[in-house]
Amino acid sequence: MDLLSILEHEKREMMPESYKNRTVEEMENRVREIKEKFGSRLYIPGHHYQKDEVVQFSDTTGDSLQLAQAAAENTAAEYIVFCGVHFMAETADMLTTDEQKVILPDMRAGCSMADMADIDQTERAWSELQALFGDTILPLTYVNSTAAIKAFVGKNGGATVTSSNAKKMVEWAFTVKERILFLPDQHLGRNTAFDIGVPLDKMAVWDPIANKLIYEGDVEEIVVILWKGHCSVHENFTVKNIEHIRKTEPDMNIIVHPECSREVVGLSDYAGSTKYIIDMINAAKPGTKWAIGTEMNLVQRIINEHPDKHIVSLNPFMCPCLTMNRIDLPHLLWTLEGIERGEVLNQITVDKEITEKAVLALNRMLENV
Repeated sequence: MDLLSILEHEKREMMPESYKNRTVEEMENRVREIKEKFGSRLYIPGHHYQKDEVVQFSDTTGDSLQLAQAAAENTAAEYIVFCGVHFMAETADMLTTDEQKVILPDMRAGCSMADMADIDQTERAWSELQALFGDTILPLTYVNSTAAIKAFVGKNGGATVTSSNAKKMVEWAFTVKERILFLPDQHLGRNTAFDIGVPLDKMAVWDPIANKLIYEGDVEEIVVILWKGHCSVHENFTVKNIEHIRKTEPDMNIIVHPECSREVVGLSDYAGSTKYIIDMINAAKPGTKWAIGTEMNLVQRIINEHPDKHIVSLNPFMCPCLTMNRIDLPHLLWTLEGIERGEVLNQITVDKEITEKAVLALNRMLENV
């Protein structure tokens, strides 16, 4: 289900304009007041890419799966106000109880990558690929995907992956089937498969718009089929960015997220998940230099937290993730004041049948890492 369909399917509430006229101090005081009032009944997970004005009120910060799992463990919370994007809130809803209410402060907070693989496209692709390769393919999906895609993968024996465990999961997949279909991010799939020794010339790309396989050579040689999707933020880090750093700051370390292109990852000094990047900078010696290739809100937060190191964005002209930036202090307060009134705004609910199949995919991952 793409974002437009989601908005049509779920009741979308719009924040009144009056919230934009309230002072920051007033809004911050009200958020603190409501948090104190509700105590353990209210839980606010905040993704690493969120704005500082929202992160400051998060009970937990982390990546998407980590936050969903934390929400599931927090059985005391009646209201889970998820400061992230739609697919993350979906995962939280699937892992929490029916009594818990998962809320997304702004329904426009989607993920362009997740929206690049909708279920109709995926079902069509699967039929074509089954006709071409028979029962030799296992589907894997990045957790940055819709509940419907996770359910498709679960139904067909596959699993979800994160950027932290993608290597282990791809290795596991090859013990089950001869080939994998990796959704929806081609770059994470390509970088991971390459890291475990799969040659680039044995990887093909499935174009969901043209509904065809892109590959030159004997298709029997294909072992990895990459969905033609990408992260609009990470794809904007380029080889030219790296060449500029190498020329102007030759002693600077370059660390990037594996959602970047193969060329960028290959020329970088380090590549890994958001947690990997944070841990690397935390462990780095004072005075070291780092160029980071990931979302700008996180990079700026890392810079602020490490004044003893020289840290820059690999692409100085990079903008923050637009959909992640939908959730701001006014939307957070509006949501919380709704809860205070007994009104649940923008609740995220996933169909039970989809949940059952998607949880299969999530559990297969958790059982194999």
